[in-house]
Amino acid sequence: MATKNPVKKTTLAKHGRRTKWAPIWAVIKRFGKGKRIHPAAMTRIKRNWRRRKLHVKPYIRRKSHMG
Repeated sequence: MATKNPVKKTTLAKHGRRTKWAPIWAVIKRFGKGKRIHPAAMTRIKRNWRRRKLHVKPYIRRKSHMG
């Protein structure tokens, strides 16, 4: 049975936290009450599943026939 790679999981978890949307009160505080702006505009890292990939390296296992 294949073992899971904990390093890859933690890397993906870190990147997931970096693109969270800002809370609505933070948007109001920064841009003002009258501005209708998307909460994702406040995040530093923008990510799109089509264009920007994470490039996390796959887990490399030893070949079973090599011993």
